[in-house]
Amino acid sequence: MLGTLLNGRFRLEEQIGSGGMSTVYRAFDEVLERSVAIKVMHASIAEDGIQLERFRREARTAAKMQHPHVVTVIDAGEDEGHPFIVLEYVEGETLKDRIRRCGQLPVPEAVAYAIEIGRALQAAHAERLVHRDVKPQNVLIDPEGRAKVTDFGITRSLDDAEGLTATGRVLGTTDYVSPEQALGETVTEQSDVYSLGIVLFEMLTGRVPYRAESQVGVAMKHVREPMPDVQRIRPEMSAALAAVVERATAKERRNRYSSVAEMLSDLEQALAIEVARSGHPTGEATSVIRALPRRSAEIMPARWRNPRLWGATLALLVIGAALIVAGILVNAEEDKQPVAGRPAPAKPPTNVELSGAGDFDPGGDGKEHDYEVSRAIDDDPATRWSTENYSQGGGFGGKSGVGLYVTAARAVAATQLDLWTRTPGYDVSIYAADKPGEKIGDWGKAVARVKGVGGKEEIPLDTAGQPRRHYLIWITSLPDGNKADIAQVHLLGPG
Repeated sequence: MLGTLLNGRFRLEEQIGSGGMSTVYRAFDEVLERSVAIKVMHASIAEDGIQLERFRREARTAAKMQHPHVVTVIDAGEDEGHPFIVLEYVEGETLKDRIRRCGQLPVPEAVAYAIEIGRALQAAHAERLVHRDVKPQNVLIDPEGRAKVTDFGITRSLDDAEGLTATGRVLGTTDYVSPEQALGETVTEQSDVYSLGIVLFEMLTGRVPYRAESQVGVAMKHVREPMPDVQRIRPEMSAALAAVVERATAKERRNRYSSVAEMLSDLEQALAIEVARSGHPTGEATSVIRALPRRSAEIMPARWRNPRLWGATLALLVIGAALIVAGILVNAEEDKQPVAGRPAPAKPPTNVELSGAGDFDPGGDGKEHDYEVSRAIDDDPATRWSTENYSQGGGFGGKSGVGLYVTAARAVAATQLDLWTRTPGYDVSIYAADKPGEKIGDWGKAVARVKGVGGKEEIPLDTAGQPRRHYLIWITSLPDGNKADIAQVHLLGPG
């Protein structure tokens, strides 16, 4: 269906997912000129009245929830026998992809994601809805690092005694299925609590708790086998967090958290404990801790409870230390003078202040995600600028490359460029110029070239001592994922 224009408005551009009921595409909304995600029901099952009603109910269900951690439903409709749902397009990766790529997540980050997923489920439960398919594959991580829950295709109303599912039929992915779901019993919000506990276990350990030769075998282990000891697998985590996992995944519902809200209360305290133990938050934990209730936040060090107060205290300490050190520096100044016959020691390079960034796409439409360029210089590695997705025709679709340039606040003969990326493996050339060129030839001679950049690449620059204001990162090949990103750029110059 690629290239199809649904309802004269949504043009399907790329398949980004597929399941038993539907295929998901990235599409372009030609009315509002933006990317969206469209879930199109398979034609082979669209004639099944029960399946069609379940699909339509998904749209109605998700449309009820306006929450920062739930993927937003924009529209729904049907075109020539193809029922579809239009969703917010979240560019990024699934939580499952992140776990496959990283293995065990940092403990505070895993707890932060569990809190965000829990808040989304809490919003669903407030609408008397149970998700019933909570799993990392249904959690998207957006470019800012936030978790967003999607796929409410088998959601069930707590007010609907029968629903659309026959008695005894198991819905959901068995790696995360609750014991009552595995047995075909009535599901409640405690079923989502159990699945969230399994997701948290996987984030902390890098694997699901049960494996078997069949899906039925996995489901029965959820019913019969005790959970593996999460703290034995991840000994650096706190006992408080291990207790949350244990209670959330209790086989008997009477021993499990009665609600997601109850689980969230303990998760928030566990996050505060983990941050206090580690000394600083990482990833998404940074934004989550700022919204913690007072009783949880008080567990953390003062610098994370009240950054402004801590900053003021730190400033006073720095001033006091400076006054003490000043006298030492005056007396030591003579020792800094070069000794005859011996050169003065070279000063280490320092960060160059950057005043802006820009995209560079001379062979295309002149724009390469221009709205993302500031993310490459915002000192937040959780955000990123990325190229477009070049899945069609290989390479850059006939172009020699695309790039991003950074602008120094003043002209400088930079000696090093540090680059962070979440899509390592692509090739780059670095150029320096007084003003941005219109084509790659305008940038002159490359000052550095790197093949297969790593996650963090420290690139020496040969500018021949010539001060320049603009430094271009010209991407000439792509990694396996058909696009490249730049999470952060630092420019270094003479001290």
